[in-house]
Amino acid sequence: MNLSVIIPVYNEVRTINQIINKVLNVKTQYKEIIIVDDNSTDGTKKELENYKNNNLFKILHHKINKGKGACLITAVPHLTGDYVIIQDADLEYEPNDFVNFIRLIKERPEINVVFGSRVLNRKIIQKGFMVKFRIFANYVLTTLSNLFNNQNLTDAHTCYKLMKVEVIKKLNLSHEDFSICPEITTKLSRLKYKIIEIPINYKGRNYSEGKKIRFKDAILALYTLIKFRFFWKKIDKNQINNY
Repeated sequence: MNLSVIIPVYNEVRTINQIINKVLNVKTQYKEIIIVDDNSTDGTKKELENYKNNNLFKILHHKINKGKGACLITAVPHLTGDYVIIQDADLEYEPNDFVNFIRLIKERPEINVVFGSRVLNRKIIQKGFMVKFRIFANYVLTTLSNLFNNQNLTDAHTCYKLMKVEVIKKLNLSHEDFSICPEITTKLSRLKYKIIEIPINYKGRNYSEGKKIRFKDAILALYTLIKFRFFWKKIDKNQINNY
């Protein structure tokens, strides 16, 4: 299988080279690594220039800051691999976990979607009030997501979402901010895709380390869940492509 990686980036000059090296060190067959810079202002753009002549990389830029969701929307048309996984540009998620995703897909090629669950890894130690608060908020949002979408997930808002490229292209994603997470889960559920979860490693950042998600993003995620649940009685053909 050929794996595509999408890396949304915004002001990650301190970590961008580290995360790219971590991805490259994973022993797998990459089709492409698509990096979408969301109009960074801290020197990230300059660092990305180092990869523009490497055929493995596709470096895309936004002229204005739009959000993580917009980065995914920009990247999807450029996907040419068999599967795609989303990788944040910070160091919260460990690319070595790719190996477990790939092993599962090779053992069970009928699987279309795999989420990496932070909750299933009992060894994860979280420090700091804000990190623990985000865990609680994720628990609440995941519970509501399960209720609205008839799923039984432990971590609906994880970054690590692996799926067949043909599947993500069917979703016709539209949310430009962090609410793209509930949008993905809801649309997958509407299309009757079974979501498999596996445990992953995770080291949460605090705001002093550059964490970007805020309380308002949790509110937007909640609003998105409610919108999909109560205002979309059936799949809107203008919102989800039927390939």
